[in-house]
Amino acid sequence: MALPRINDPAPDFEAKSTQGVIRLSDYKGKWVTLFSHPADFTPVCTTEFVAFAERAKAFEERNAQLIGLSVDSVPAHIAWIRNIEQHFGVKIDFPVIADLDMKVARKYGLIHPSASETATVRAVFIIDDKGIVRALIYYPMSLGRNIDEILRALEALQTSDANACSMPANWRPGEKVIVPPPQTLADAAARAQASEYDVVDWYLAKKTI
Repeated sequence: MALPRINDPAPDFEAKSTQGVIRLSDYKGKWVTLFSHPADFTPVCTTEFVAFAERAKAFEERNAQLIGLSVDSVPAHIAWIRNIEQHFGVKIDFPVIADLDMKVARKYGLIHPSASETATVRAVFIIDDKGIVRALIYYPMSLGRNIDEILRALEALQTSDANACSMPANWRPGEKVIVPPPQTLADAAARAQASEYDVVDWYLAKKTI
């Protein structure tokens, strides 16, 4: 099966999780941030789950559902989540998929043999409310994710959709966005003189939304 790419429909799945059997299609109408981790009870993954839990409300406020995944069992997930709550005082309220048969992992390209033959790599799939893959990010085993950047990407995609615009590097909510570039010579000439935008040149203009 071909791996999902940007703007492809996200592969549906049915899987056991810490909140019972879930399907991706259960979350139609919500954005989904699906993220995989190599293994339970490992140090980098533990710091990531703490960080996701600390920012879970921010994802919820953006109509986004967090879903974790690894090839560990449901009992292992439960034991690890209880351990995290005990040591760090945070609640893991989002489901964590137990992908023992690797069916979900293989659909999403999460098994990289050169990294590990038995563990899922660190990956993030941002899936929109229509079930379309909008962004995907892969990380090596040794690098923990920046949750603020994942949330920033989610907010940027939602803002872009709502305002028919693009986002500059390092964009943060409240900052100016990029106006779509002109498609004709006449429009380019007009854009260069446009007073309603912050115009750098005809191909790069920003506006406040």
